[in-house]
Amino acid sequence: MSDPLLAVSERFAWAFAAVAGEVVDPVVRPSDHADAQINGALGVAKKLGTNPRQVAEQVLVAVGDVSDMCSGLEIAGPGFINVTLSNQFLSTQLKSAMNDQCLGVRVAPIRLTAVVDYSAPNVAKEMHVGHLRSTVIGDSIVRLLEFVGHTVIRENHIGDWGTPFGMLIEHLIDIGQNTAAQELGVGDLDGFYREARNKFDADDAFKERARARVVLLQGGDPDTLHLWRTLVSESTRYFNQVYQLLDVLLTDADIVGESSYNDLLAPVVERLREAKLLEVSDGADVVFPAGFTNRDGDPLPLIIRKGDGGYNYATSDLACVIDRVERLGASLLIYVVGAPQAQHLSMVETVATQVGWLAPPVQMMHVAFGNVLGSDGKMLKSRVGDTVKLAALLEEAVERATAAIAQKNPDMSEHERSQVAHMIGIGAVKYSDLSTDRVRDYVFDWERMLSFDGNTAPYLQYAHARMCSIFRRAGIERTAVRSVMPTILDPRERALAIRVLQFDSAVWDALDRYSPHRLCTYLYELATDFTAFYEHCPVLKADTDEQRLSRLNLCDAAARVLECGLNLLGIRAPEQM
Repeated sequence: MSDPLLAVSERFAWAFAAVAGEVVDPVVRPSDHADAQINGALGVAKKLGTNPRQVAEQVLVAVGDVSDMCSGLEIAGPGFINVTLSNQFLSTQLKSAMNDQCLGVRVAPIRLTAVVDYSAPNVAKEMHVGHLRSTVIGDSIVRLLEFVGHTVIRENHIGDWGTPFGMLIEHLIDIGQNTAAQELGVGDLDGFYREARNKFDADDAFKERARARVVLLQGGDPDTLHLWRTLVSESTRYFNQVYQLLDVLLTDADIVGESSYNDLLAPVVERLREAKLLEVSDGADVVFPAGFTNRDGDPLPLIIRKGDGGYNYATSDLACVIDRVERLGASLLIYVVGAPQAQHLSMVETVATQVGWLAPPVQMMHVAFGNVLGSDGKMLKSRVGDTVKLAALLEEAVERATAAIAQKNPDMSEHERSQVAHMIGIGAVKYSDLSTDRVRDYVFDWERMLSFDGNTAPYLQYAHARMCSIFRRAGIERTAVRSVMPTILDPRERALAIRVLQFDSAVWDALDRYSPHRLCTYLYELATDFTAFYEHCPVLKADTDEQRLSRLNLCDAAARVLECGLNLLGIRAPEQM
């Protein structure tokens, strides 16, 4: 492990156990008074009915010689142990971490197969700003899981089935398949859907045709399925354009629409009936999951099959659980879905657990998130009051970044400016989202997210570019300094080295909580520590060649961790800006 706090915790754990007579967490935390502070003596003293300082003294005796790790140990206050790490220890740990392909981040002790359900747009509807959060949060979680060694199956659960497709197919027939493909091909999915809906609401004959078409679709009529595939294909082509612009991992191979589970819906009903969980309520087949009631305290039903024989979202979601556990062999099911779906997913999880489809060690996790708001504190809307289309928002981000780069670096070539502007614009949008605690709403603010100051993607990207520029000015390849054992003496060198070594904990903290914003906070602190180091510790004008190489080594380590961390967020790190 590379995080010094974890190393201290591991070294002192057995000493605390010796004093307490049982396994005890040393409770190691960062400190303003030392490199680390051990706080576990207070809890042990309370259990033993003794003085915390006395416990701390006993721990120091039990731990013995730790000079290979610590240059100073001091008991402070009511039994805190302040730890000063030795410079040699930091150097050795840093060298070890940078020689590791994961930069010191621990691999998962148990490798899981995880299915991550995210993005989930609807066929014949454009992706809007509401899809942004699911897509970028899900993409980051996928990257984090893969980075620590888990097997990840991405599933883009698109809405491609159900009653609306009757009216959509009939509208396609009315205007002609070629014309429809052309309309959908230019990305006007919302217009196509709106026209179909207006006809459905205004024309009874069209409405009857649409309903009859649904029956044909669900019955597998070849001509109807051909028209349905046209809608899905053109919509998918549009989705891919957005995903490419957003720079996420999703591909056609990850699409698993609602239609994929159509053959599992009837078996879901039968298996629930066999488990004696299915009941009839108001003509519908339902399950009453344990622990859920309405406002009046009555049991809350999960509708499995409606009175008219149609299936519900719950049926499809239960089919997903069966497929992901029994066919894919997943042990972790992650749903990156908005917070309003919390009760529904919890009811699905409860039913799946009651019937035995979810059993340890299989886990189902809802990664909920809040909304994207405008400056008025309400749901973000376009100037004309419509929902903001995601593609338009991303294109505007790149345009704004292009203007910012032209002002900041007018000598950059047009080709380079185009590439960097895409990295900065898209990175700014993604980081603004990811750096916010996912359960909270956040205000979409162009000026703040594209700023080169503060906790923003452009600030971090610029910090990375500045790290890379040091090597260009030095006329040396970064790989050439990686064999150097860094010499850490200055307080800013120590602060930067310790921060770099905390990458391991930052990654696992973000992953354990499914909260990318915690990794964002770490990367901002890393960039801030680097700035302090760079301003106070001359690199190219160091006092000696040895010091110069050592500080170049530190610059390279910081750059590698910053680039890797941004990549785990799905954000590119340009080498010059």
